[in-house]
Amino acid sequence: MDLRLPLTTVGLCLAVLISGCSPSDEKRPQSLEEKTAQFEKSLDAIQDPKLKDAVANLGGSLLLLERAQQKLAIKPITTEYGEDAMALLKHYPTPQALVDTYINGLFVLRKDSSSDYLTDLQPVFPFNFNMPSEFPFPHGLEWQSVTLSNKKVIPFQPEWSETDPGIQLSPSSSSLTNPDDLTVAYPFVEGEEVDNKNQPQPATLKGKVEVIAPRKVFTFDLTHKDVGQTRTDDNISVTLRALEKNYAEVEVNNSTALAPDVSDTPLNPLIVQAKDTTGQFLSRSGSINEDAAHIALYQKQLAEMQKQTAWSDAFEKQLDDEQQAFEHKQTHHYTKVYFNGPIDSLEVNVLDFSAVTVTRKELELAVRRFDRNTTDKTIQSLNLPVVVYDDQAAAWLKGSTLDEEQLKKNIHVNQSVEDASAARIEFDHPKSFNDELLGTSFSPGDTPVTFFTQDDKGKRGEPIELPPEAFEIDPLHATITYDLTLFPETPAYAVGSMPLFLANIAKSSLDTQKLPKGLELKGNALVVDQKVFPAQDWRFFAKDASGNYLKEILAVSHDASAEGPAMVEVHYFYGQPTSLETYQRTNLNTVEYGFEVKLDKAENPNPVE
Repeated sequence: MDLRLPLTTVGLCLAVLISGCSPSDEKRPQSLEEKTAQFEKSLDAIQDPKLKDAVANLGGSLLLLERAQQKLAIKPITTEYGEDAMALLKHYPTPQALVDTYINGLFVLRKDSSSDYLTDLQPVFPFNFNMPSEFPFPHGLEWQSVTLSNKKVIPFQPEWSETDPGIQLSPSSSSLTNPDDLTVAYPFVEGEEVDNKNQPQPATLKGKVEVIAPRKVFTFDLTHKDVGQTRTDDNISVTLRALEKNYAEVEVNNSTALAPDVSDTPLNPLIVQAKDTTGQFLSRSGSINEDAAHIALYQKQLAEMQKQTAWSDAFEKQLDDEQQAFEHKQTHHYTKVYFNGPIDSLEVNVLDFSAVTVTRKELELAVRRFDRNTTDKTIQSLNLPVVVYDDQAAAWLKGSTLDEEQLKKNIHVNQSVEDASAARIEFDHPKSFNDELLGTSFSPGDTPVTFFTQDDKGKRGEPIELPPEAFEIDPLHATITYDLTLFPETPAYAVGSMPLFLANIAKSSLDTQKLPKGLELKGNALVVDQKVFPAQDWRFFAKDASGNYLKEILAVSHDASAEGPAMVEVHYFYGQPTSLETYQRTNLNTVEYGFEVKLDKAENPNPVE
């Protein structure tokens, strides 16, 4: 919920909507529902379609802004931790080094498709841009063409054409999570079978990339003592307007004008993070990025709009000129950020775009093939000229020390009674590294459960005698499914014991210069003999000389034939490993989780009479 009203939008401001009320109404603040109803009524009176659309656009945005403010203000303060949004930048000495890593770490994988007429291409980026602020630098990537194995060049087109009879390169329609994925589509001929292997295959993908790096990133550490104070470093000044229990208001001023290369580029130069007393980063619940000056501009433009009877090009230019003049006068950036938990300290990061480095590069990337499972005996090289660290590894590996009490404490009981014939009780817990090493050799043992009625005092009543088919227990998924239509009485409680599973995990460290038999390092690739280190029992994490975990690029399992060598798994890393951490499951324990669950009521259980 990060809300910013675009200054290019024109429309109706909430404050002016209120100004049309009668004197008696002014004494009582309007509710959001009343404002919405009045706003919709005012829209009906506008005859000109363009003017009406403009009013609806900004008016709706302002209503959404107020609704978000109210929702964030009353949201219960529940502690929830997140990741360090600046971890990526902290690994590189300069912003430009991060840009170079982003560009030089990019490669293209060929992926199998479900159709012989399609071949999918997946650009693989060294970074996942999922931090709260997204990738902080302005960047653009444009694909141009693919060159096939027969030297034919297929230009990129923004969408697949049903009428184009040739080979096409267009965005993939099957990948919603990876918007940069592409598909090479071969022509379909009715009645003719096509073997994809005989088609010319994609060999290289061409494109161009542009990234703008700021001059510098400034970091300010603030606490409650800094409220109302301004801290300055070089040309950057930060003012902490407010720091309440779960939100902060911050204003940043840059005394130097923006570089010409980004003067018209939307920027997010301000990244605010918070920590609680444990020193952990709190996750964000939302932010508001409009201050009083912006709202005042919208109020002024509304007054001008209300004098109009129709939209015109001259009026539109007038509004645009006002907005541009306002922007040029603004030297500050404002944000009000809400966090999930009580704030102890703030980390305010400011990207200085008063000077920038623009990197433009023509890309010609070989299309590589690394199937997750292959019978190929040759171990391919995938040594990229970049180093990328895995900042989530340390937190993930804390699951290796999970104990019985921690596991029980994290159990969440969820119920579903929408389908009376398949009501469910689920014993869920946050997935951890321990779950990854549970293996498949489960022995749950007995899983007793008894259903009870409710007595006159609302407490647990008598047990209910049930036929075996009335309920089913799935201990491997920690789920109980029961059929209310087979219950002679309405159940109110379920009491029993659900088995949970906990791995004993042994950790050790290895120098890559002294690896035991079954482990071999070939450049940046760790080759693991599955006969010595079976995958269901072992995990490997690599570090370089900095002591940071290296991010794994991908893994390939080489499944050998009967007369071939032992099956091996190859793990490729962004960087050169100098040490390994090994994690071995030494035992699997069953933990009995005793429960008494107050059952949710189904609307129409239809019990047996």
